[in-house]
Amino acid sequence: MNGRHHDFDAADGSDVTGTPPSRSDKAESDGVEEALALVGRKTSQGGAPAAAAGPSTARHRATPWPDARTLAERIGRAAPPRTQRVPLDQALGQVLAEPLAALCDLPSFDTSAMDGWIVAGPGPWTVQVGGSILAGHGEASPLPDGAAVRIATGARIPPEATAVIRSEHARTDADKGQLYAEREVVPGQDIRPRGQECRSGDQLLPAASLVTPAVLGLAAAAGYDELLTVVRPRVEVLVLGDELLTAGLPHDGLIRDALGPMVGPWLHALGVHVVATRRLGDDAEALYRAVTTSDADLILTTGGTAAGPVDHVHPVLRKAGAELLVDSVAVRPGHPMLLARLAADGDLPARHLVGLPGNPLAAVSGLLTLAEPLLRGLAGRPAPLPYRAPVHDEVHGHPYDTRLVPFVHRADHLVPLHYNGPAMLRGIAAADGLAVVPPGGAQAGDELEVLDLPWTSWTPSLVEGGRFT
Repeated sequence: MNGRHHDFDAADGSDVTGTPPSRSDKAESDGVEEALALVGRKTSQGGAPAAAAGPSTARHRATPWPDARTLAERIGRAAPPRTQRVPLDQALGQVLAEPLAALCDLPSFDTSAMDGWIVAGPGPWTVQVGGSILAGHGEASPLPDGAAVRIATGARIPPEATAVIRSEHARTDADKGQLYAEREVVPGQDIRPRGQECRSGDQLLPAASLVTPAVLGLAAAAGYDELLTVVRPRVEVLVLGDELLTAGLPHDGLIRDALGPMVGPWLHALGVHVVATRRLGDDAEALYRAVTTSDADLILTTGGTAAGPVDHVHPVLRKAGAELLVDSVAVRPGHPMLLARLAADGDLPARHLVGLPGNPLAAVSGLLTLAEPLLRGLAGRPAPLPYRAPVHDEVHGHPYDTRLVPFVHRADHLVPLHYNGPAMLRGIAAADGLAVVPPGGAQAGDELEVLDLPWTSWTPSLVEGGRFT
């Protein structure tokens, strides 16, 4: 379920929605718990910050956020990698399963780096008649000492040649048939010697490198027609909830499905193959059939991970004999996320299931906490280098859970955004990433771990304002 949620404004704690909690994420947060959870919130009488009386049973079993991410990635990397050979024109976005080694010298022969004249010996030189040396032709005859001939960029250097003189650095005397250099000529200038870039057998890229357009060009230049890559993980998305509309405006208690349109493209940005996105409603039997018959590497559900009357994920997993590896994570939003393993059954291999909470930003938290590390491991992709950056403003924290807060980069600082409640997407839609706020919060200037989004880079955001304090 990805319903609305009773949340508090990021800046002052005031109620900004006035709607009841989503039934699917009641365990995630309600107004009272949220008020208690945010460090630094005062009572209306100005008393001390509200503190929780003690962790609940759910919090006792909740996996710490860093441990959950580490476990998910370790599980992914433990799976035997599946590889395939694919033509270059089908390899974009995949991951190399082996190092990329040069199959030839680059360049494979001495070539001209410029359009101009190839000369032999000291000048002036006698211009040879009979045409030019062009790229794509075989080895030319040796160039006599004192001779010059036109040459194109990429053309093979003839034996006995000394240097290339760029067209703009030379002049000819048509009457005398002579070529004169207007600058000093250094032996070997503007000649790319054989093997300048690499020798045959040199490792050009390590295994696990992402195949980008530049990698395709390098592979082609180095002699490859196809590449050995890791098979993309296959993911099936199951959207749960009877209250969801696929078109039109919300009405009569029904709301638009935000996760169906979002989750598949998000997974695609992670480099996986989304085999299907199916909407099952609140039908326990349909969910059981989908979970027990899917042959995807990862089944990803949205909603239904809490303990409400139509939250069917836990009962279905028990019925399917799944092993629950992570049952809630100490993170806000997204607390009731889960990770389970489904054993091999007949023709079906062992698979995993990630259950995302139904609230949209809570689901994003689950994607980044469990799904993304697991899929990165299955895809053979290296983990991004962790980095931290100072936060511009004070950020209130949860007393015992990690918080993930949308932010934008501003002048080498992280500026947290408004609209960061579990049911909200307005903040993450404008964000460069999520800041990892430790329990207790952070002061202005504190360095926080950063989770970049798959499609963001270090470029200024187009959205101004929306700071969270």
